[in-house]
Formats: sequence, structure tokens, C-alpha cells
Amino acid sequence: MRFLKVDRTNTAIRKYGWIFAFVVAFGGLWVPRLGLLLIPMMLALGIMGFFRGKYWCGNFCPHGSLFDGVIMPLGRNVPLPGVFKSRLVIWGAFAVFMLGLASRLAPVISDWGALGSWDRLGYVFVFNYLVVTVVGSILGLTINSRAWCAICPMGTFQTVAHGIGSRLGANDGTDLKVYASDTEACRECGKCAMVCPMQLSPYEGWTEEGWFEGERCIKCGICTEHCPFAVIELVAAGDADEGEEKPLERAG
Repeated sequence: MRFLKVDRTNTAIRKYGWIFAFVVAFGGLWVPRLGLLLIPMMLALGIMGFFRGKYWCGNFCPHGSLFDGVIMPLGRNVPLPGVFKSRLVIWGAFAVFMLGLASRLAPVISDWGALGSWDRLGYVFVFNYLVVTVVGSILGLTINSRAWCAICPMGTFQTVAHGIGSRLGANDGTDLKVYASDTEACRECGKCAMVCPMQLSPYEGWTEEGWFEGERCIKCGICTEHCPFAVIELVAAGDADEGEEKPLERAG
């Protein structure tokens, strides 16, 4: 399948969020406390993941803004290698990331109160953020802009949070999903797959009720914006009562 480069920076956050990524990743080398900003960010994406899955990835992530707005015009846009879809690789990346973070945090916490503790703590997060920025950009230039996002540990963290929310029934009314009001009206042209940042294929996976169930979906709404037949929408699950018209909710 041929994948298309389309504008994904349709909100201010998506367009300029990459500036935050650069400031923290590189500015943090000189001002380590900038890394402390990532602590509430991780908390926010975890809470958002609980209620809406990977919504943060598609709408608020500074790295997502970097990959879509800066890297995509410069890089390739080829099919994602199968290894990036392997659950073993995805969970392996998550385990390595979390163990690495823990190993760097342990000596800081054990020696808390020493001179420069806040700077040392901040640098731990700056280091991680810098690695993601560099590795994600390289993958974006050589494979496709969102290649890193397929194995991103923070994306996996949101998947875990969403799974917990689903089991508790806490996100039944808050989750966003791609929805086809009339699956028979879908011409299966593949345009939704061609523009999807995560290279998913909604048109191939409708449920009987017309939902696209995909845990890798980042709820960005790009597919809904580019459907040539206006068949698909991004809909809050709580607004989709059977027998009623399902209202459109565009991301951003």
C-alpha cells in the first residue's frame, strides 16, 4: 500500500509542540531541572490513557508533533517493518525503558537531600527524553515519521492504563473510537489507511456495530478528515447509544 504524507498539524499543540521536546531534550543538558516537567506529563498521559487510550499520542505528545511536523516532510514513509508490530518487541522496549529509568532513579533517591538532588532527578528524565528524541527522529527519517510510536514505552503505558480502565468499566463513556455510520457506504478505497500515522486500516476491521477496535489507534482523527466519502467519524463511546445518530467529535 502507498502511504501518503498529509498535514497532521491541524491544532496549535500539534504544530508547535515539538518546541517543548527540543527545549527539554537539549536545553535540559544545561538546565537539568527542565526534566522535572516530564513528571506531571507522565502522570497526565497515564490518566488520559485510563480514559481514552492513546489519545495523548495523537493530540498532545511533543514528540508526536516533532515526528509529524518536522520529521515527516524530510523522511521516508514506507511500510512499518513487522518487528515494530511484534508484541515481544513492544513489551521488551517497555521493560528495558522502565528498568533503565528505575536504575537511574535509584541512586538519586537513595542519596536524596545531597547537593544538587533536584538537578540529578531532572537529568534522569532529560536523558530519557533526549534518547527518545534522537532515536525517534532517526527512525522517522529512515522508515516513517511515527515508527518510534509503534514501540514507544509511554504508548504501551497508556495501553496498560486503558486496559485497566476498560476492566473497571471506567472508560465506557469516555473512550474515542473511529466509527462508520454505515459500513456498507464504505467503498474500501483505503484512503484511511494511506493517511493513518500508525499505518492502521480501519476499513478492513469494522465490527458489526461499525466500530474500529484498535489499541494502536492514537485517536488523531486524520483518517476521518481525509475520508473522501465522509463515512467515518471519531466518536465518544458514551455518545453512541444504539438507535440514535452518533455525533461527530473531531480530535483537537
